[in-house]
Amino acid sequence: MLFVENVAIAPLTTMQVGGPSRYFAEARTAAETVEAVQFARAKRLPLLVLGGGSNLIVSDQGWPGLTLKLSISGIKERREKSKVFFQVGAGEEWDGFVAHAVARNCAGIECLSGIPGSVGGTPVQNVGAYGQEVSETIESVLTFDLRHPQICELSNRDCGFGYRSSIFNTSERERFIILEVTYALTPGGSPHVEYADLKNYFAGRSDPPTLGETRDAVLKIRAGKGMLIIPGNPDCRSAGSFFKNPVLTPEQYIDLSARAAHRGLQIPSYPQLAAQHIVSAAWLVEHSGFHKGYIAGKAGISSKHALAIVNLGGATAAEILALKTDIQARVRQDWGIDLRPEPVFLGL
Repeated sequence: MLFVENVAIAPLTTMQVGGPSRYFAEARTAAETVEAVQFARAKRLPLLVLGGGSNLIVSDQGWPGLTLKLSISGIKERREKSKVFFQVGAGEEWDGFVAHAVARNCAGIECLSGIPGSVGGTPVQNVGAYGQEVSETIESVLTFDLRHPQICELSNRDCGFGYRSSIFNTSERERFIILEVTYALTPGGSPHVEYADLKNYFAGRSDPPTLGETRDAVLKIRAGKGMLIIPGNPDCRSAGSFFKNPVLTPEQYIDLSARAAHRGLQIPSYPQLAAQHIVSAAWLVEHSGFHKGYIAGKAGISSKHALAIVNLGGATAAEILALKTDIQARVRQDWGIDLRPEPVFLGL
């Protein structure tokens, strides 16, 4: 493998902020991944595993260790009974795989179209959108276990999936490197059109949409909200949704409702979220004084979506972090709720 020194990693992230990495290497196989781990351990370097860079905010001081760009590619397919299993390399572009699955007329991830990043990142946060989550289709995850150096396969149950969570970002954070993910999709299955935005998009149609039409609809909806990575579009220098939708206790939900009523407001209700007392983080942000298009130096909020913090051009990681902290403080003050960020903060 080639280990290069002092490499800028900001261009490898969608937020495009942060300093250089002391060492950088790219792994295209499981064997190269193991080699990179051995290199880092021999030099006593901290290890950063980088996928699509869509969920990462890097410190302005950079990373003092080894950044390992995971570029394991390939999609293998097999059919068993009523499912088609796709074994997908962690370095494959996520939306490219979604397009592949839809073209193969396999249902289960069509509503996850347009989400930036790589396949390897999807189990970490149990990526979800428009009523679907990857945990509904992940069969297993092939990993390299850093604690007991070996390659091992984890079942869906082993991954401990929850709302935007898994063992990979909670109890076993930094223990596993994801090498490959196997998804079980339904050939000829119907698209999942349950979310309000999609229902509205297809309102008035007498015939049900196809998987391809559903994918196209999701892409158009996301583009309208500035949630597609489009080169040259300043709204797209972001990490996507910056905060998780809060999951409230019944008592917290009652308190929030009372605060909203006092201000003459009504909390938006989504059937898919209401049962778990999950509320819209975007609504909380907007009703705390941070409107779409808000500017704070060279950082700001997307002109199309209140949940996307953006780099308006030349922003530092410190500016992004300051805006994030201001939003959290205001939401806590106004609504009594702590917003939890979705991105990983490196060195911050």
